[in-house]
Amino acid sequence: MKVASSALGKLKILDLTRVLAGPFCTMILGDLGADVIKIESPHVKDDTRHWGPPYASTESAYYLCANRNKRAITLDLKSEKGKEIFKSLVAQSDIVVQNFKAGTMESLGLSYEVLHDINPQLILASISGFGHTGPYSKEPGYDYIIQAMSGLMSITGDQGSGPTKVGVAIADVLTGLYTAVGILAAINERNHSGQGQSIDISLFDSQISALVNVASNYLISGDIPSLLGNQHPNIVPYQVFPTKDQDMVVAVGNDNQFKRFAEVLGMAELGVNDKFITNPNRLKHRQELTTIITEKMKQRSAAEWQLLLKEAGVPNGPINNMQQVFEHPQVRDRNMVVKMNHPTANQIQLVGSPLKLSRTKVEMRRHPPLYGEHTEMVLRELGYTEDQIINMKKNKEI
Repeated sequence: MKVASSALGKLKILDLTRVLAGPFCTMILGDLGADVIKIESPHVKDDTRHWGPPYASTESAYYLCANRNKRAITLDLKSEKGKEIFKSLVAQSDIVVQNFKAGTMESLGLSYEVLHDINPQLILASISGFGHTGPYSKEPGYDYIIQAMSGLMSITGDQGSGPTKVGVAIADVLTGLYTAVGILAAINERNHSGQGQSIDISLFDSQISALVNVASNYLISGDIPSLLGNQHPNIVPYQVFPTKDQDMVVAVGNDNQFKRFAEVLGMAELGVNDKFITNPNRLKHRQELTTIITEKMKQRSAAEWQLLLKEAGVPNGPINNMQQVFEHPQVRDRNMVVKMNHPTANQIQLVGSPLKLSRTKVEMRRHPPLYGEHTEMVLRELGYTEDQIINMKKNKEI
């Protein structure tokens, strides 16, 4: 059978982003085969290159997590020569992704209108904290701030911890995913219209969208949710329970599963008790039921409960640490850890792609690039001579 080319192999992307949301988006597109050119200033690197320890030689682990399958160049967009080169790249590219503060591209003379005149098929995706319209459009937006302002922290944590942020920069990650979806939608539409368009996406909007059922609960009922801890707002029992040796999660999704759970506990009577027989009733009597289950769960080890619950078809799982995650056989079988050769760190391990396409498989083609690693290569592709490149370096335009 003929091997298909990569899914996005015909696309060229100019990546002006730094930190996480933008780089995560462009890495996804790069994983799918797009030619991504990461553009950094010759005066200021992507901040995450220094966000360590830990480091793999010269590169921080943080930077490595979101920048594979890209080429990297340095270009001073404030200089006339830098703008000239960028516009030449725009003329032959499909997508520009940027996450400067709102108004920065305009101040550089590189607004969407300017770029559209150069390449009417260009798609410009602009990521910002709060979007390019509205009273907060000029405000900087960082993941932690967005988690707080979006309401996420008001439902995360318990009375002991108080409002708590999620353990990863979830607003950045979600925004990167939404941006990738928006870009692919614009590409599909361009296939019909022949025209590009601009995409305005914010961390704030993205995180609010991701409140899903909790937001819907409030909008329908008007009730303001409080800290949920490890409990589910709509389902009981669906939470962390202590055992004889360590905590674990039990996630009962329907009434039949609850009956089976009660039988495994040796308390079949719970499954026919009017107070607990349906989920709305269990929700009403959450505290009473949780207390009963907690005392019973403490009588066996987590491993014992996991085996019994698995046999009964009751969803459950251990609370793994990072070492346990990356030693898990399912993680290895699904290639969720990949090894890549690196020019300064010899070999590095990265998290693999969750995208498993049957024909156009994700490939790890390029290591996360060194700062400016491909500047000369890209300039030569544009037709610049060695003398011109040397001169631009002297002038700190690249």
